[in-house]
Parts: sequence; C-alpha cells; structure tokens
Amino acid sequence: MTVDGRVARGDATRAAVLERAVDIASVEGLDGLSIGRLATELELSKSGVHARFGSKEELQLAAISAASVIFTEHVITPAMTAPPGLPRLDALCTNWLAYSEERVFPGGCFFFNTAAEFDARSGRVHDAIAKVGRDFANLITDLVREAKKLGHLGSGVEVAQLSFELHALGRAANADSVMNGGTEAYELARDCMSSRLRAAAMSAPPAT
Repeated sequence: MTVDGRVARGDATRAAVLERAVDIASVEGLDGLSIGRLATELELSKSGVHARFGSKEELQLAAISAASVIFTEHVITPAMTAPPGLPRLDALCTNWLAYSEERVFPGGCFFFNTAAEFDARSGRVHDAIAKVGRDFANLITDLVREAKKLGHLGSGVEVAQLSFELHALGRAANADSVMNGGTEAYELARDCMSSRLRAAAMSAPPAT
C-alpha cells in the first residue's frame, strides 16, 4: 500500500507540533499554547499548523490526548505487566514517581500542572483533563481493591482511604519538587508509600 506523501508529511507535522506543545504546556500551562507560537518555534507555516488543529481549543485538546498517551506508556502499561495484586499496585506507584522525577515532561507531571490551571473553569478542556485524572485515580482504587481481594491486604484495609493516600503522596511529591527543586520529596513519597503498603500487607492473613 502506497502512503500519500502529503499525508505522511501532515502526520509528521502534527506529531512535531504536539511533541513541542506538551512540553510547553507542562511548564507554562495550556494557555501558553498558540498556533502562531508553535509554527514560529518549529519553523512551520502558520496556515499548515492551523489546518491540522483548527483552533487553540482543539490544539489544547490534542495536547491533552498526546500527553495521556505518553503518561500511559511510562506509568500504566509497564505496571500492568507485573503480577496482579500488591506487585502491580507497587509497580504503578513506583512508575508514577519515576515519571515525574525523571521529568518526562519538563514541568513535572503534565496533568497535575494543567489540572491546577483549569480546575475552577468549565468547558471541554477542563473536562478532558478531569477525565484523565479520574481515570488514573480509579485505576489506583481498582488495584488496591484487587490486592485486597487476592488477600495481599488485610480485610480491614479501607480501599478508598488507602487509594486516596497513595494518590495524594504522588501529587505532593510532584508539587514539592517542581516548586522547590531536588528529589527529596520523591524519596519521602516512596518511603511513605512503601510503609503504608507494608502495613496494609502485614494485616493480611498468612498464606496457607
């Protein structure tokens, strides 16, 4: 099958624009994006970039979608290869902290930063960011529930409470490091997560 050269070039242009867009948005927010700015920085025609996104809002939505794919590749997909239960939950937490600490996005966690930017607004961009956040929070909850069901956590462990604590620790580590620099916040978060999971696991009945 022959690929139309114009289509290939258009796909390459879109990919280049989104690669730069997610980096800008992680530092300056989604309001920092504009078709004109991206065209200038990437030495592309403004009309060509506009043809692929149409409006600033569509560009913002495309950036959110692209960032979600990157987040999934670094955090979720590798975690899901771990054995179900506590190992999978631990892998998810470990990957999440590493993704932020290693600055996959230069501004830290893309979704933490853009959520703070749009949390009090309404509209399609707010809803798209909120959905990614809810989906990830729900995944943490699902994995905690799975670990409890498999007997890796004690019967007295409150799924919602443990899930909230793990989510809060990851978000706090990102916020502290982005604001103050350094990696101490990630080490503290890792220690807190490990301690909390160990305590929850110690309350589980012994395997028979």
